[in-house]
Amino acid sequence: MNFHIITLFPESFASYLNESILARAQKEKKISFKFYNPRDSVKPTISQKKNEKPYLRVDDKPYGGGAGMVLQAEPILQTFTKVEKLILKQNKNFDQTNKKSRKTKVVIFSAKGEFFNQKIAYDWANKYDDIIFITGRYEGIDERVKQALKAEEISIGPYVLTDGDIAAMVVSSAVARLLPGVIRLESLKEESYWNLLLKKEKDSGVGDNGLEYPHYTRPEVLEYKGKKYRVPKVLLSGNHKKIEEWRLKK
Repeated sequence: MNFHIITLFPESFASYLNESILARAQKEKKISFKFYNPRDSVKPTISQKKNEKPYLRVDDKPYGGGAGMVLQAEPILQTFTKVEKLILKQNKNFDQTNKKSRKTKVVIFSAKGEFFNQKIAYDWANKYDDIIFITGRYEGIDERVKQALKAEEISIGPYVLTDGDIAAMVVSSAVARLLPGVIRLESLKEESYWNLLLKKEKDSGVGDNGLEYPHYTRPEVLEYKGKKYRVPKVLLSGNHKKIEEWRLKK
């Protein structure tokens, strides 16, 4: 899967995406991340001061008044056109090799969007080959971007962030880990929400609420500030039936 991220600060993704599981998945070509800056699509404003860089404006005051600035539609739409052309070129080569079409999803992160969840992550991982994330800042994005691109608005929770870049990282992680080969299937089956997602409670090892059971590892007895914390005896018993019952209960 290819993740295409339209953002004003592409460099902010590097430290997260280039580590651990996502870094390995990129190296193994299971996923890829490409970044596109809307500032690259606008003409610079001539500076009146010497030795000052021209400003690349991508925001403006909202019509009707109000605090803050709004990201303009034109720079984002022009950037999207570049992304679209790249995907079409990739798809042409893909079609000739695999004799089938690829599917693309366009997402705008917004506090007023639908709350993202595990079912959405699973659906996207199974339905789409390219996902385009448009991340906002300031007071948001001109509504006409959503209208023109028929994009889906997504929120990662009932709160407001300083930007949509973090949301893009969250959703990328949730979707990417469900792709074949990124994480072992056995690990996925035992984690939170799997049974509610696929309706396979007996195989999942989690209870009715869909949340995963508690985990423990060495040492058997943990001492902290004069108090001892022990691993539950049932997990040391070797009785797999009782362990499974305990996990389902928890």
